[in-house]
Amino acid sequence: MGVSTINQFRIKIFADGADVQEIVLMDENNSIDGFTTNPTLMAQAGVEDYLGFAEALLSKVKEKSISFEVFSDDLDEMYEQAIILRNLGDNVSVKIPVTNTKGVPTYSLVEKLSNQGVKLNVTAVFTTSQIQNIYDALNPEINSIISIFSGRIANAGIDPEPIVKFAVDLCSKNEKIEILWASPREVFNLIQAERCGCHIITMTPNLIKATKDIGKNLEQYSLETVKMFYDDAVKSGFKL
Repeated sequence: MGVSTINQFRIKIFADGADVQEIVLMDENNSIDGFTTNPTLMAQAGVEDYLGFAEALLSKVKEKSISFEVFSDDLDEMYEQAIILRNLGDNVSVKIPVTNTKGVPTYSLVEKLSNQGVKLNVTAVFTTSQIQNIYDALNPEINSIISIFSGRIANAGIDPEPIVKFAVDLCSKNEKIEILWASPREVFNLIQAERCGCHIITMTPNLIKATKDIGKNLEQYSLETVKMFYDDAVKSGFKL
């Protein structure tokens, strides 16, 4: 195990998933700072009753921030769903995608909800232009999150750090607006998010477990890897 632990980081860790038992356990262990989920994760976890899932989770997790996402493609319906989700609990942040599937920006909806005191997590954000427009739409007196999909930006062959730093600098004058590094692909993204000054990073439970290797001696890591290859070859009964 590495000499460093996840607790050494200033950045808040939000677990990303839809397994109620796993989320409740992490809450009880106080091993993370909050939770996020989305319709895709919920579908993958076999969730069929969205509202029932949310209510069951909130009956157990009463203090840590939890983000639930609207799923309509119509801005008026998004508003109605956002109010329903907001009313589920004081620790709920409502995830609003930066556009609908037709590419229509949701900035007016973000402004309307934020001015009504709804805690928002504006999600699927990729560009500095989107960040600026979201920032301008948010009520500076209401706690809000801007989720930048850094992992997917990197998948497009673009360094996400300058985009994240732009957001951090923009929001540095308002402590109520937090920047979230979303869609991480590897543990090193935690290092990147921290050095950018990001406030939050989402990580899947498996990625959180992988942080145990932070600080590990690379010579030892090399030896462990060679042993893994050897043991798997022996178990497989390979012959040449």
